[in-house]
Amino acid sequence: MCLFHYKMLIINLKSQIYLSLLLVNKSIKNRLRYFIELSYNGKAYHGWQNQPNAISVQEVLEKALSTLLRELIEIVGAGRTDAGVHAKQMFAHFDTDVAFSPEDLTYKLNSFLPKDIAIHAIFVVSNNAHARFDAISRSYIYKISLTKNVFDYNYSYNFKLPLDIDVMNKACKVLFEYEDFKCFSRSNTDVKTYNCDIIKAEWVNENEMLIFSITANRFLRNMVRAIVGTMIDVGLEKISIEQFHEILKSKDRKKAGASVPGHALYLTNIEYPNYIVKK
Repeated sequence: MCLFHYKMLIINLKSQIYLSLLLVNKSIKNRLRYFIELSYNGKAYHGWQNQPNAISVQEVLEKALSTLLRELIEIVGAGRTDAGVHAKQMFAHFDTDVAFSPEDLTYKLNSFLPKDIAIHAIFVVSNNAHARFDAISRSYIYKISLTKNVFDYNYSYNFKLPLDIDVMNKACKVLFEYEDFKCFSRSNTDVKTYNCDIIKAEWVNENEMLIFSITANRFLRNMVRAIVGTMIDVGLEKISIEQFHEILKSKDRKKAGASVPGHALYLTNIEYPNYIVKK
């Protein structure tokens, strides 16, 4: 190859690279981030997060979005619910440069998705908004049925022994005195800290249904179910309030109570700062 042809080849290669970079840059500039608000009945799913050998809510939603938008869509959820756990409100984010009407896509998704997943809204957010890291609080409820109910057995934990709700609420107040909740965390989790700021925790009895409500800035894996299981032991007077203190101080999961079943747990609310919504 002569020197002239070699120089022309280099020039052509540089031109192709330049054009490719222009197209990539244009695509990035046109790419928008969207939040999607949804709810789901967790009975048929092995939790929110993708699993190698089991169906998840994330997998079903990603497939639906990818089909309708005709490009591979990956979503990031606000958190991870365990197998069988429900969500009355969940948020996730995804990026795309495909133009669409949020109202139209919401309608199509609800027609496309199975009946146990519902889409409530899709809206543009700032490009650096993050469904998980920007959430400022999350709320859960856990339902314990004190009577046999043929309509609620799939969605509440039927418990036959009497529970002292007053002492259980005293245990709730103890939670506010601590920030390290390692004793309620699943073992061998990849977290940097076990600290959580619990904002609300209380038990109420509504027509023979005990409902535990809890709100915090973040939760550890299995945390709510472990708290409920330990508070049942408090309500049964198996452990005292003083012992409840000692469990928290121990930071030892083995000292806390057993985790209650996931089918009676609901993620009910996630709060975000107003500034993440793109004006």
